[in-house]
Amino acid sequence: MAVTITQLRAFLAVAEAGSVHLAARRLYVSQPSVSAAISALGKELEVELVERSGRGIRLTPAGEAFLPYAAEVLGLLDQGGQAAQEAARPQRNRIRLVAVTTAGEYLVPPLIDAYRRLHPETELLLEIGNRKTVLDRVASRMADLGIGGRPIARGVTGEPFLENDLVVVAREPVELAQATWLLREEGSGTRATTERFLAELGIVPRAVLTLGSNGAVREALRLGLGIALVSELAVARELESGELVRLAVPGTPIPRPWFALVAEGIEPRPAVRRFLAFLHSEQARAAVTRARHGRGQACA
Repeated sequence: MAVTITQLRAFLAVAEAGSVHLAARRLYVSQPSVSAAISALGKELEVELVERSGRGIRLTPAGEAFLPYAAEVLGLLDQGGQAAQEAARPQRNRIRLVAVTTAGEYLVPPLIDAYRRLHPETELLLEIGNRKTVLDRVASRMADLGIGGRPIARGVTGEPFLENDLVVVAREPVELAQATWLLREEGSGTRATTERFLAELGIVPRAVLTLGSNGAVREALRLGLGIALVSELAVARELESGELVRLAVPGTPIPRPWFALVAEGIEPRPAVRRFLAFLHSEQARAAVTRARHGRGQACA
């Protein structure tokens, strides 16, 4: 089968962008080049991979079935290329991280800062997404390492490295059943945990307000628009200052440790293993503690 890397990259770009035009812009090539690559790939596989959908393009059932395999092949090639470069030039390396929103906003930045002080030769790239995005990126090897909750996807394994408590927070004490509950968007792990938590307590919220980021939830809490089950890390400063209060609710805090997530199979390359070891270190815990209490990183 004469499938090429160019064809796979074009296919993945179209799948993500939903349009040949946007895929061509992402790949810095012409639209006819992308269309030709998709057509040639379909002929090699003897199936139609894409179809028109309004003004855009969507994957056919055959395209959807092929997508995870194409992503994993490209991910493996990218990781293999990086491993070869690091073997030839150990002083230069790169790690692609992907983190769920809470970790990406509050946990990973101080960890990156602390790690770069220890290993300035390492380039760290961070992508932030919901739980599904993180698991998909890790499983397809489009990311070297993920930061999120307990792995629930095939092909992904994880190891806890830091405690993370979920607590119920509000601007002032309020009756749970009468409050408006602030929820994250669909696909968020925190939203799924909140919905299970409310069901276990037998609470049907009087009203809910869906917000698309931790920052939006935090601001809504500060304005008194409702209450929320959130990572204590996300509101540590507000709790410390008294701007928000932690409510004593049965079943809380809910322990939900942070996991370092990697794809199963091939052992991570040395640069990734060093970062994994760092996540379990005292330096990493100290960096997160300083960030939680609003203190800057000490100079190296």
